[in-house]
Amino acid sequence: MNTVEKILARAGGRSSVEPGEIVIANVDRLIMHDLSGYLTAGVFDRIPGAQVRYPDRVVMVFDHQFSPPTERQAEVLEFNREWARRHGIHLFDCGSGNIHHVLVRRGLVKPGMIVVGSDSHTPVHGTVGALAVALGNDSHAGTVLPYGKAWFKVPQTVRIELSGTPRPGTTPRDIALWLVGRIGEGELNYAALEFAGPYVKQLEFWDRWLFPLLCVDLGAKCAFAEPEGTGEPARVLRFDVGEVVPQVACPPTVGNVRPVGEAAGTPVGWAELGGHGGGRLEDIRTAAAVLRGRRVHPSVRFNIVPSSREVFSEAMREGLVLPLHEAGATWFPPSTGSNQAINMGAMAAGERMISTHSRNFPGRNGSPEAEMYLASAATVAASAVAGEITEVAA
Repeated sequence: MNTVEKILARAGGRSSVEPGEIVIANVDRLIMHDLSGYLTAGVFDRIPGAQVRYPDRVVMVFDHQFSPPTERQAEVLEFNREWARRHGIHLFDCGSGNIHHVLVRRGLVKPGMIVVGSDSHTPVHGTVGALAVALGNDSHAGTVLPYGKAWFKVPQTVRIELSGTPRPGTTPRDIALWLVGRIGEGELNYAALEFAGPYVKQLEFWDRWLFPLLCVDLGAKCAFAEPEGTGEPARVLRFDVGEVVPQVACPPTVGNVRPVGEAAGTPVGWAELGGHGGGRLEDIRTAAAVLRGRRVHPSVRFNIVPSSREVFSEAMREGLVLPLHEAGATWFPPSTGSNQAINMGAMAAGERMISTHSRNFPGRNGSPEAEMYLASAATVAASAVAGEITEVAA
């Protein structure tokens, strides 16, 4: 059996499982942010006599409405706080960071776990070696909270082998974006992905993180990075990263990927390091290097959103916070940043943002007539300086 099959067999109390089978498995961790937690709690509370069976397995992180701008949004957070206290679940309040980064930083996701969450990027925890999938709020309320279980269809495994040496200036984020365009959105429907090969093997943890993050865009169910002791996959896709140049995902979807040079010169009014794949310490270091001796363009608002409190602390210890502030960047609390424009980053018709976020659908950050471009931290920072999408100077 391969990695996903071994985890499902263990959690389902079975000696083995095969692709296509349905397995009812024990869930080790349920993760919710403030928006999904509110919806799940509302459904759960309508079930007569329902109790959270394993409150120690449930985690809620306030990362979308991290600074509620309206009374209604403040009421949602107050409801969540009371609900979390009543049921004894883990709660990380405003300013803790991005949900997925908080879980990993606090050691709440471990190899071999089954992790479920409403957020579509929950599969990113495959970087740790967990089987992590996105489930709907009703599934959480109906089976996970009261019984600690969920059902899964065992997926076929597809291995994506990456080899070669990246070109100068090409980052793991560029390669991850390129893969979505090269493979195609939704082309690996319900597959379990294994990102492997010499290139992945030599990456540090937070760079490996960027590959399971794109699982949902490919249509896959879950993903792993260099899984140990894996069996034979149903399919193998091989790519040479040496052919990849810096990339940008253009509106209206993540799969509309092209070399940065083809989008160069497009004016931007916003730039942001943040989201599930951004705001890492690596991104902040990159931005500081790009902005050294330069300033943010007068027409650009450059937001920097640490992925966790730990990242912000480390950025301060490394002396990165003040130089970026003095160069014209604006620091925000650890969170998801402008993701869905709940607290910040809403754009009017005709505005454009370039960011390290994971989504660029119309209306994702304000007006459906605004535009979101996705790129590496290096490209985002260089574009913030230039006032337009640009390649990083050699």
